[in-house]
Amino acid sequence: MISLHRLGHQAEEFHLNPDLIVTVEANPDTVITLTTGTKIVVAESPERVVQDIRDHRVDVLSGALNRRRQEGAQPHGVHARRAAQGMLLSLDRAEADAPAPDPVEPADGT
Repeated sequence: MISLHRLGHQAEEFHLNPDLIVTVEANPDTVITLTTGTKIVVAESPERVVQDIRDHRVDVLSGALNRRRQEGAQPHGVHARRAAQGMLLSLDRAEADAPAPDPVEPADGT
């Protein structure tokens, strides 16, 4: 979320999800148009709003990258390969533990 102030209400800060922003215009006041069609007039300059959006996205991406590093993430193929190997091992164990089948007797009784 980014923190902004409505024009004329600088003491009252509000938070806006930057993913909802479609345009930021100067008319001469800064007007933010949302995906819903709602227009919000804010006290901040368009340049400041755009910089806040960039900073927010950098924070989100760097947080995701740091989390991935902390978890010791493996490339996508490694997880699938390990899962497949685990399934094969469990099938091999099941076959080894299964009792031997009874010999089949001929149908004619000989």
